[in-house]
Amino acid sequence: MEVIYQLNDDDCSFPSAELANRDGLLAFGGDLSPERLLMAYANGIFPWYNELDPILWWSLDPRLIIRPGEMKVSKSLRRTVASGKFEVRIDTNFENVMLNCATVERDGQNGTWIHDEMIDAYCNLHKMGFAHSFETYKDNELVGGLYGLAIGKAFFGESMFHKVSDASKVAFCHLHEFLKQHDFKIIDCQQETPHLKSLGAFAIPRKDFLDEIGELVKMPTLKGNWGTGNTIEVLLKIHQEEDVEFRCYDIENQCFV
Repeated sequence: MEVIYQLNDDDCSFPSAELANRDGLLAFGGDLSPERLLMAYANGIFPWYNELDPILWWSLDPRLIIRPGEMKVSKSLRRTVASGKFEVRIDTNFENVMLNCATVERDGQNGTWIHDEMIDAYCNLHKMGFAHSFETYKDNELVGGLYGLAIGKAFFGESMFHKVSDASKVAFCHLHEFLKQHDFKIIDCQQETPHLKSLGAFAIPRKDFLDEIGELVKMPTLKGNWGTGNTIEVLLKIHQEEDVEFRCYDIENQCFV
């Protein structure tokens, strides 16, 4: 029997990510409050769902990551970064980066999971200093970028876009250098794509990923605006309650058990 779990409304706890099914689907329900989102990411879980569906929570196995300091930068990309063709800014245009990630077409992808509810939730995290954007401009026009959130010494990447060739890669190069300078240990890329693998991403077992981030999220979080440097280091009190009970939903028979 294949089951997923229904989250409780009165707490922000999650079942263990190890209980996700073969596709990585773990749970449904809950909300996108800052407390629940931070709890989810700190436990290797993220939301991904269509606008008219209930909120779905995932933890993929294997998990795609990049180590700060191990990004693959081709000679041509290195030349592009050094040329000054693009200007990169940090945390100046977060919402527009999300809107572009939602609307710019990608090969092999129809539709988007980045709808209004998601945009509102992550913009809220950005205002709180936990979510960040790296933005690429050409002639003062936003042509590429990415966004994600930071907890402890882990950065959880969410999405990227480009309107001009190499624009998202340049943004990623600057993210990588920033994280390396600030002693981050892992960039979570979630699922495999040729684009990310070309930049040095590789897959590790979910168990190894969970063990590692379990320690990294206990470290100080660089909260605030990364572009202006108006930041503070805070220790987040992310405590997963033990012995919390969840209702189980049988996917095959479409009923609670």
